[in-house]
Amino acid sequence: MASKTPITVAYGDGIGPEIMEATLHIIESAGARIEKEVIEIGEKVYTRGLSVGIEPSAWDSLRRTRVFLKAPITTPQGGGFKSLNVTTRTTLGLYANVRPCVSYHPFIDTKHPGMNVVVVRENEEDLYSGIEHRQTDQVCQSLKLITRPGSEKIVRYAFEYAKINNRKKVTCFTKDNIMKLSDGLFHRVFDEIAAEYPEIENEHWIVDIGAAKLADTPELFDVVVMPNLYGDILSDVAAQIAGSVGLAGSANIGDSCAMFEAIHGSAPRRAGQNKANPSGLLHGAILMLVHIGQGDVAELVHNGWLKAIEDGVHTYDIYTQGVSAQLAGTKEFAQAIVDRLGQKPENLKPVSYATAKEAMATIKPNPRVRQTKATVGVDVFLDDPNRNAEEIAKVVKESIVGDGLVLKMISNRGVKVYPDGFPETFCTDHWRCRFFAENGGPVSYQQIAALMGRFASSGLDFIKTENLCTFDGEIGYSTVQGE
Repeated sequence: MASKTPITVAYGDGIGPEIMEATLHIIESAGARIEKEVIEIGEKVYTRGLSVGIEPSAWDSLRRTRVFLKAPITTPQGGGFKSLNVTTRTTLGLYANVRPCVSYHPFIDTKHPGMNVVVVRENEEDLYSGIEHRQTDQVCQSLKLITRPGSEKIVRYAFEYAKINNRKKVTCFTKDNIMKLSDGLFHRVFDEIAAEYPEIENEHWIVDIGAAKLADTPELFDVVVMPNLYGDILSDVAAQIAGSVGLAGSANIGDSCAMFEAIHGSAPRRAGQNKANPSGLLHGAILMLVHIGQGDVAELVHNGWLKAIEDGVHTYDIYTQGVSAQLAGTKEFAQAIVDRLGQKPENLKPVSYATAKEAMATIKPNPRVRQTKATVGVDVFLDDPNRNAEEIAKVVKESIVGDGLVLKMISNRGVKVYPDGFPETFCTDHWRCRFFAENGGPVSYQQIAALMGRFASSGLDFIKTENLCTFDGEIGYSTVQGE
């Protein structure tokens, strides 16, 4: 008899316990070879004063089993509470979020009967790094971090996923026409790695028109890979237009651990009513079964679910008069799937996991020769609600420039306002002063430190600095219109 795979299970909040009970009933009835370790997460843990919603001891289970089946949780309102999902993903290195979005026409209403898209979302960086600062009375900042290693891992994962699952095309979404450095890096890495998979078609879309096309004609897409924020938004859009966010499952994959869940929330208003649709969490569990090498069980469960859907056994959220044959509660829907284990749908396409492999081999970034970095300038950011750009420039020129540094420009919210600014430009109290070497050469740390000393004596309120660097001679900072 095959040994059982240990997994960590969390029942969550709201509808979580109900849909987890239903999911476990189905997969265990199908013969899932698992050994469960149950941990507590979510609202009860938050209210005990743990801001991340998980007990320290629970990490021991996660690191031991390396497989986490998680029901949705409720994060309390108000400040100070951290997203458990983000914490789990970053702490355990779950860099790839995989969300299949499939339509089940004509049994579940959709405008896109042929939709079958997999969204592969980078899971650890981008704006979700959560590095934010209030810099002035009027301005808050959130740092968007895109790294080459993070981009390489997620893009290569998308191509490996396509290769293993016989997908024909991988599409990249970015906004690199505006964010030329951060999204530009993601796009550049995509092009580099795509060249290593000539058998798989590749393409790039700017995210706004790409999102419009995804919503309008999802049949154009197969696997779509994108940075964290775009992937979070568009995977929900894709799941909803396929039929319902409530049907979609999600896999969070790392080098050594993985987490599986529904993409929807805890829906506390529906808790305890035996109404909730367990399909999203069940699809997450199906992804888990494939991941742990139990494709035979995953196939039984998935085809049983398809047969129940095809037979018109539907929960309230997908029930349609004239299409559905039975309005089922959570428990009844789960039992309907169990009753159909071993059967296959006749109209919907049966699934096969006969060749499914265990988790992919570890994906590592490419070795890279470190580029030569040179500091060529510095941006100094100021908080000043009382002066305009000309007045700030006057103080800077009279009291601060010197030691071989010159003021090149002042901007406000990324728009150049000195020299030659427009009076129509709206300004806040947040200013950026850009300095370069007078001779056009490199700038030393000693020059920057001395510059900040002169700022401290000038009465201007400086709030941060950013060094301006080149890498092998290539500019590593954004320029301003007209600079």
